Amino acid sequence: MKKLFTTALILFWAFNLTAKTAVFHTENLNINVNYNDELVPGDAIFVRLNISSNKMHKKTKVEPEKKAVLQLISEKSDHEQKIIENTVFYNLAKTKKQNNSDMLTGLPLSSWLTDGTYFLKIIFTVSDEQPKEFTLPLTYVAREFDTEIIELNEQNTAIKTDASPERAAQIEKLNNILFTTMPSDVYNLKKFICPTTSNKYTAHFADRRTYAYSNGKSSTTLHYGNDYGIPEGSEVRACADGKVVLAEFRISTGFSVVIEHLPGLYSLYYHLSTIKAVEGDMVKQGEIIGKSGSTGLATGPHLHWEIRLNGAAVHPEFFMNNFAFEQN
Repeated sequence: MKKLFTTALILFWAFNLTAKTAVFHTENLNINVNYNDELVPGDAIFVRLNISSNKMHKKTKVEPEKKAVLQLISEKSDHEQKIIENTVFYNLAKTKKQNNSDMLTGLPLSSWLTDGTYFLKIIFTVSDEQPKEFTLPLTYVAREFDTEIIELNEQNTAIKTDASPERAAQIEKLNNILFTTMPSDVYNLKKFICPTTSNKYTAHFADRRTYAYSNGKSSTTLHYGNDYGIPEGSEVRACADGKVVLAEFRISTGFSVVIEHLPGLYSLYYHLSTIKAVEGDMVKQGEIIGKSGSTGLATGPHLHWEIRLNGAAVHPEFFMNNFAFEQN
């Protein structure tokens, strides 16, 4: 693959999210890149490409098809490289400019990510031409996570250790949704809002949890979202525009709602007392989708809010920034 020549790499602070922009040129293309360059465990990396062509396809006289792939790569001290995450770009709404494409994609960052040398690689093709690639630098930023012990009574121990076919089917159904990426499902590019007006956290994303069972046994896991200690029956609102892809009772999470916002990007709302959202409906940011409760595995009334990207849990507050690099 032929590496592109970099003509500009400029740091800027135009968004709430610290971001960089880069410009690349080939003989027939101009590529403008916006991305967040800080590699923070539990966050995400989003990259937006604006690609303009200098000419139409010679044979068909139409705009050439553009495809792009994003890779997160770790480089060892011996220069050995390993692909950590890999995803494809999807097209946003067509721009008014002729021969101009706007593309976006995001990668989740594991909360277990350790210090090291990382960079992004973008590989793209235009029609039937040979693939080309360029790289973008990244800076690792450490983050610490809390640890906690959750004491479970007999009822919650039974839920946590439930090995029934019904619970297994519910887990499989949810995973099938969260690992689905539909390139055409672009519903929201705006900053997310918190689904509750409360700022009382009772647990945080990626807390390292130990569940102490009533029978004396225990297990360890990660907490995949934020918990807000709010009274039973408090309003829960959609964090962003999207499509309701799940609205039902689940053994572990009680009354639950899942909303799709972008290809591979979902928000989840657990332990509700009631559900207003209807599966298949489109919802707007701030629309009431249910009321908080303590259904499922819960030690008291609260809202569990979770964000998944390509199946992986991501720090929810990351998306309360201008993660898609929308111009005001």
